[in-house]
Amino acid sequence: MSTALIVFAKAPVAGAAKTRLAPALGADGAAVLAQRMLDHIVSVGCSAGFSRVEVCATPNADHPAFHRLASRHAVALDSQGDGDLGARMNRALTRALLAHERALLVGTDAPAITAHMLHNAAVALHENDAVFIPALDGGYVLVGLRRAAPALFADMTWSTSDVMQATRSRARSQDLRWVELDPVADVDEPADLIHVPANWFSHAPARLLNVEASTP
Repeated sequence: MSTALIVFAKAPVAGAAKTRLAPALGADGAAVLAQRMLDHIVSVGCSAGFSRVEVCATPNADHPAFHRLASRHAVALDSQGDGDLGARMNRALTRALLAHERALLVGTDAPAITAHMLHNAAVALHENDAVFIPALDGGYVLVGLRRAAPALFADMTWSTSDVMQATRSRARSQDLRWVELDPVADVDEPADLIHVPANWFSHAPARLLNVEASTP
């Protein structure tokens, strides 16, 4: 079965990318980390053997980081387009499913994602309509589909601790069979930086220790 992997990514621009991390890392440091996380997920995605790997970017795919990845890994580039997050996700997945039997969509915010996890998500779609990797904060970091399911994404309140629970309710109402893999941490707030490998940071260790010390 052919599988497309869509990496949903924001251009790693200082002051626009990972802004909630700026109090700990500064705007430049947050952008550097955003690019490192983007590089990671594209690298592991390309090593997982998918039929197509696409970086679906916002606000567009013109940033040099995207072109560098396209050159290095031969990934496709596309833009997310207009609409809220749900509309953009649904559009990207629906488009991929026109050409492939399965489609996975993953963000860039979960450093724990591995090629093995991505492979397992694709395998789960052999016998299920959908697959998710939940986030520890109540959302999810990956969604995969075997058929389009726009009801999973329409009029959702994103970036809350209720996203995964609401998604389960919607999946049940649509008679979807789904599976959830083990949850992982995503990195949105300074306290989440403990989930990032230390060698990914461009800032001094003392600053990182201050972040860890402030973590509840």
